[in-house]
Amino acid sequence: MASDTPLTLDEFDPSDPLASDMPMDGESKSASDLSTVFDVPVSISAVIGRAQLSVAQLLKLGAGSILELDRKVGEAIDIYVNNRLVARGEIVIVDERLGVTMTEIIKDGDSQA
Repeated sequence: MASDTPLTLDEFDPSDPLASDMPMDGESKSASDLSTVFDVPVSISAVIGRAQLSVAQLLKLGAGSILELDRKVGEAIDIYVNNRLVARGEIVIVDERLGVTMTEIIKDGDSQA
């Protein structure tokens, strides 16, 4: 920008496209463009419910103890990536193993956790 005068918000047309919506260098992007981040480790957690216990209550837990969680059967579970809520889903069984299927992607600001 040649001018040292700062732009104010009223100088932008609200109908102009956002920078995130504009093509970059006239090329379409593909998954191979992300190859530099493919080996970055991430931590994924599927939270089926939560409970609050005192240390005394925790120490009384043993094999066969029942721990009441704050969710009901069939209620969506929370899926976290690097401790950030990114989706909700359901527990599924695949070849006698537990899994999670995502049913809702959480956008920034939409989470209530």
